[in-house]
Amino acid sequence: MITPHSWLAQNPDVKTIRVAAADLNGQARGKRMSARYADKVEVEGTRFPLSVLNLDIWGEDIEDSPLVFESGDQDGVLLPTERGFLPMPWLEGPTALLPMWMFHEDGRPFDGDPRQALARVLERYKTKGLTPVVATELEFYLIDDSSRQLRIPRSPRSGKRRPGAETLALRALDAFDRFFTDLYEACEAMDIPADTAISEAGLGQFEINLVYSPDALKAADDAWLFKLLVKGLARKHGFAASFMAKPYDDYAGNGMHTHFSMLNEDGDNIFDDGTEKGTDMMRHAIAGCLSAIPDSTLLFAPHGNSFDRLVPGAHAPTRICWGYDNRTAAVRVPGGSHKARRIEHRVSGGDVNPYLMIAAILGAALIGMEDEMVAPPAMTGNAYSQKFPEMPGDWGTALAHFETSEIMRRIFPDELVRNLTLTKRQELRDSTELTPEEQVELYLDTV
Repeated sequence: MITPHSWLAQNPDVKTIRVAAADLNGQARGKRMSARYADKVEVEGTRFPLSVLNLDIWGEDIEDSPLVFESGDQDGVLLPTERGFLPMPWLEGPTALLPMWMFHEDGRPFDGDPRQALARVLERYKTKGLTPVVATELEFYLIDDSSRQLRIPRSPRSGKRRPGAETLALRALDAFDRFFTDLYEACEAMDIPADTAISEAGLGQFEINLVYSPDALKAADDAWLFKLLVKGLARKHGFAASFMAKPYDDYAGNGMHTHFSMLNEDGDNIFDDGTEKGTDMMRHAIAGCLSAIPDSTLLFAPHGNSFDRLVPGAHAPTRICWGYDNRTAAVRVPGGSHKARRIEHRVSGGDVNPYLMIAAILGAALIGMEDEMVAPPAMTGNAYSQKFPEMPGDWGTALAHFETSEIMRRIFPDELVRNLTLTKRQELRDSTELTPEEQVELYLDTV
């Protein structure tokens, strides 16, 4: 295995490094420094204010945050994650990224760090002898945003723009073959387990699956790094890539579906009973996920534009229900071999913070299993046309559910709930006057 230090030693052409952590919006916050200081930052970490992980989507301080003036805007200590140094193939010069997470001066994890929040959930699983096995599916658009009218980029092969959506069309993938070839090579270099790529229902929309990992923290890292990579590499190829929930009014939005199964200490999948039905434990986990959806919608739809995706008939769930192999449901049990029996959570948009999203899903599933919650009967048919409970339909309602939620406080520390509530309240206030065009300008590259 290549250690962080040996990776740099094997790449002497790297002259600059970046150190970065994910804030509550999933934005990479950090520093650029000379590679000559790599040894020092690897051992000692670096510092910046705790409040930096609690900025709004514009990068502004939260006005009434106790992390800023009330506490003197104290520093936290950023230490390297298990990932070590990674290449940044989207930049022109050889550069390395060192992912970090935040601690207090005395070594305590900073409760406002989203990666720490996921680690906290996983520690609860560990005490029960359980290991979640997690995979994500990430949808994104390739976009020519050189004018005010968003369009699919011209194909580097033909010079043409395809006028319509091409679901599962090989020619749509082939049109951008050079980009996808570079993307897969970069994923390999960054140890991001990119698997199948398909063209999706939207104009210039694609999906790439990241394969299952028995380390949910790495799965979240992979999703976070993948989003940075795709957006950066697209710009290197002369166009934009966007995980924005709904960049086009007339086409499907971007989702980030999460699949998970559950292993016990013997390595057995506790959701598998040898049949298509699955175990009682699986249905307890489903019940937990369903019960938490109203209060966790803010994490699955964290921005103003997010709710434009969650409309009936647009390939995104709007009603709280579950079913076997049914893509209209919020929670789906896919078909296939019973040995791989798993749960697919389909609510999240592509604009989420992967750490908070996965923590919310796994935390809710664990509560369902702990409390032996009873799932409603599996639905059949079209969920859009049936009278199941509805998810919060707008940002303000989702924020109100999250802020007062008891189940969210069973999953997340109080400090994170407070910080995220303050952040979203400020963003909601400041975005009320944005036009649809200004929303696109805000979210297209950011999320």
